[in-house]
Amino acid sequence: MKLSDFKYPLPRNLIAKFPAKPRDHSRLMILNRADESMEDRKFHEIADFFNKGDCLVVNETKVFQARLFGKKEKTNAKIEVFLLRELNAEENIWDVIVDPARKVRIGNKIFFDNGKLWCEVIDNTTSRGRTVRFNHKGDFFKIIERIGITPLPYYIKRDATEKDKESYQTVYARVLGAVAAPTAGLHFTKQLLKKLENKGVKIVPVLLHVGLGSFRAVEVEDLTKHKMDSEFY
Repeated sequence: MKLSDFKYPLPRNLIAKFPAKPRDHSRLMILNRADESMEDRKFHEIADFFNKGDCLVVNETKVFQARLFGKKEKTNAKIEVFLLRELNAEENIWDVIVDPARKVRIGNKIFFDNGKLWCEVIDNTTSRGRTVRFNHKGDFFKIIERIGITPLPYYIKRDATEKDKESYQTVYARVLGAVAAPTAGLHFTKQLLKKLENKGVKIVPVLLHVGLGSFRAVEVEDLTKHKMDSEFY
């Protein structure tokens, strides 16, 4: 299987920069396997295609504010630190991606929030990957929810806003740990889920923290050689 097999033209003006309002009024394409017909509908109409006894599985992972912007010690160079996964909660050790990577070496410190928070690079993992230790003691997620930025997908060409903290979450998000939203679920509203339940559809939660694999570009033509990133499940 080759990467080129999946290439197709996608005009940038067709990529939505903001979610539909309400969120369940996004477009929904229905493919009929019996007659191979295609129908253009709205997402809130998806309930028409569920029957009593069907099961809908939803991912309860919640996106945290994974993008931090800080300054490197001594030079004050602006550095982005993208939090990937927590390796050791007790010692506040994280796997991260840094940009620009060439300026960040083992032993360097990066300061955030006017110096109240900082991290030290303790290892290199990939060309852009680093392992860092933060100085913060206590609820680390609480501070990054305050100073961090929503990690919008790279194909959304705009800066994140305060509203994205809510809109780039599913309505059933519960457990912090993802660096990307399970996007198929973004279009469900609480009202739509209730409608499905009233119809006799069983809604079953699972937990999978969406990780770097959602952002990492496939750069090899032979797809069997692409390295997939692990995710917590």
